[in-house]
Amino acid sequence: MLPQYKSFIASFFTLIALYIFWPFASVPAGYRGVVTTFGKPQEDVRSEGIHLISPIGQKMNLVNVSVVRSNDKGEAASKDLQTVESTITLNYHVNPSDAVSVFRNLGNDPETRIVQPAVQEAVKAVTANFTAEELISKRELVRNQIMQDLSARMTRHGMTIDEMSITNFRFSKSFNDAIESKTTAEQLKLKADRDLERIKVEANQRVVAAEGEARALAAQRQQITSELLDLRRIENERAAIDKWDGKMPQYITAGAPMPFINANPK
Repeated sequence: MLPQYKSFIASFFTLIALYIFWPFASVPAGYRGVVTTFGKPQEDVRSEGIHLISPIGQKMNLVNVSVVRSNDKGEAASKDLQTVESTITLNYHVNPSDAVSVFRNLGNDPETRIVQPAVQEAVKAVTANFTAEELISKRELVRNQIMQDLSARMTRHGMTIDEMSITNFRFSKSFNDAIESKTTAEQLKLKADRDLERIKVEANQRVVAAEGEARALAAQRQQITSELLDLRRIENERAAIDKWDGKMPQYITAGAPMPFINANPK
């Protein structure tokens, strides 16, 4: 066998040996490593970077400790027995120090094993304390109580909630129709109240105006005296004289027009 072929075969088997017995394992960012020896997890948590492990019987298992987004739906009955479907958006992460526990107890699948069932239970427990209308009007209080209940459940299993929000409440069609009818009735009542208030204001304005006119007439009557009446008569006669054109007023007879004369001698 030629020397170059011997060198190639030696390099080939060396690479295979390194691949099989490679003593290093890496942990990427956002993860923690759990080393198992023949399937049994070690208690120490490996941080991000390269770690030395035994190539025989040991394996590096990765546990995601970055923030995970979860969207879950929970169906429950309200205090007044209305069926409510809630959509919960949850951001959470596995505590790095609990990576071994999550790997061992939850099969490295916290979403399916804990998070989804915990959301269902928390939604049912809290929703039962509120009526359907209160779920809408007290949305922030409902959210806080669900988050508190959910946090207690997840903390026991090595997880922390970063943020939680209720993105939707969905009610039955009959309840939605009832809410719409109630809203319409309230709007009509509000309009009727506004119209009644407007009518009252206008009536008060007319009363005030009438009282003002009555006071003005009363004041005028108090000011009218015999001297004032004589003065007004004289002013009217003077105005009539100023307008007279010097011709006597006439009336029509059978023949020709005749002037008016004072028939009563002095």
